[in-house]
Amino acid sequence: MAISRKEEARALSTDEKELVEKSHHPAVQELSDADLSGLVKLLRERRDKAQTEAHRRRREMRGKGAAKGAAPSKADGGSQVKLAVLAMAMRRLNGEAELRRQLAARVSLVDNARKALALKQKAPDNPAHNSRTAHKGMRAVANQKVASLVRPAELGRQRKAAKVAQAKRDAR
Repeated sequence: MAISRKEEARALSTDEKELVEKSHHPAVQELSDADLSGLVKLLRERRDKAQTEAHRRRREMRGKGAAKGAAPSKADGGSQVKLAVLAMAMRRLNGEAELRRQLAARVSLVDNARKALALKQKAPDNPAHNSRTAHKGMRAVANQKVASLVRPAELGRQRKAAKVAQAKRDAR
């Protein structure tokens, strides 16, 4: 379920709100790679902290964990929303980092292909250097399969006879 920015603002503290705002569309593309990795690290720490808090509150509500304050928590809706907001921000940042990684890989692949083409074009046109050439051309390979002496019609006749005989036995 999508969470509106108003709900995000209500669930987060001011510094967390600034971090999450940087993960939204126009701002995340303006970040440098170093800033993006730093933001991922900070947001991951906040998300893990919120996750721990949400788990603690749920345990308190079930009566399994000791209360942090004077009385155990009655609801954990706010901590769940905060966790969801931070998790979605992490997902956005991880997606952006993956897109950048794929783009860099594509650029690197194109550069390597261009270098290889330049080396190939610069190489001498002597086929003796390439051991993968055919030299004398293609040669026929003898067929290793032994030809069957039985006519295909005879095989079919025997197969059908066996089916009929089996059917007679099954009908008894």
